[in-house]
Amino acid sequence: MEIGFVGLGRMGGNMVHRLRRDGDHRVVAYDPNAAARDAVTAFGATAVASLEELAGTLSAPRAVWIMVPSGEITERTIASLLDLLGSDDTIIDGGNSKFTDSIAHGERCKAKGVNFIDAGTSGGIWGLQVGYCLMAGGEKAAIDRLRPIFETLAPPDGFLHVGPVGSGHYVKMVHNGIEYSMLQAYAEGFDILDSCQFDLDLHAIAHLWNQGSVVRSWLLELAERAFDRDPKLSRIRGYVEDSGEGRWTLEQAIDLRVPAPALAMSLFARFDSRRDDSFGNKVIAALRNEFGGHAVKAEEAAAGDGVKAAP
Repeated sequence: MEIGFVGLGRMGGNMVHRLRRDGDHRVVAYDPNAAARDAVTAFGATAVASLEELAGTLSAPRAVWIMVPSGEITERTIASLLDLLGSDDTIIDGGNSKFTDSIAHGERCKAKGVNFIDAGTSGGIWGLQVGYCLMAGGEKAAIDRLRPIFETLAPPDGFLHVGPVGSGHYVKMVHNGIEYSMLQAYAEGFDILDSCQFDLDLHAIAHLWNQGSVVRSWLLELAERAFDRDPKLSRIRGYVEDSGEGRWTLEQAIDLRVPAPALAMSLFARFDSRRDDSFGNKVIAALRNEFGGHAVKAEEAAAGDGVKAAP
């Protein structure tokens, strides 16, 4: 089928690639960066130079997937598209928007006869290879019409219509809150191992634990990769950002009076990482770089040693 795609960054570009490679889909793609547009033409996508051209190129009923940063850029993109789209067209927001914003976007779209789907998307830079886990909120008819797109992007059983508008980003928000706590648990464990009196091979231990242990996971596989490249993670600082979802999940826990101490402490540990370096924070920074391509801050002595530093 046919879909428009807005936002061709590290995830968006790979999603276009997967749609073209693994499905019989026509993709009309836009990004303000000309190099990003040129890159997706190599996958057989049709690149356009503006949202106006994108809307004019698609056939009705049109569907446009946006994969841009949450907040102001998402707001502007949706507002611009609403001036260009019409009745029974669909906007899919695959970014990490706050669920309350997505509910508001859905109302604005509904007022103009445009369908809105909030698609929580997990998979990071590995999604091209293994598929994206997709949590979609919206009207059943709109989601069912685009099911071939969702099923091409996702691995088997990796797509679910979770509920009405807003629920997709709500489920993704809680998913990311759980991720915060998992990262912190691995960080603390490896920090204890690194600090003890034994000279331990952390790469070998991470590999060992992935062989049938109860703590085996994809994150632990990524820890193997990180320790293999840099056994002491000496090239990066233990500086860990938070992109919003952990805070939003904790706010929900407070509003719902649900105790979430692991999430709370993992979020506060990220705040602490910006004041004082530790090996545990290096583990979290390394894992976020592994699964999501998130920028890391290089240690000053090793800046320029091949590590991508955050601006």
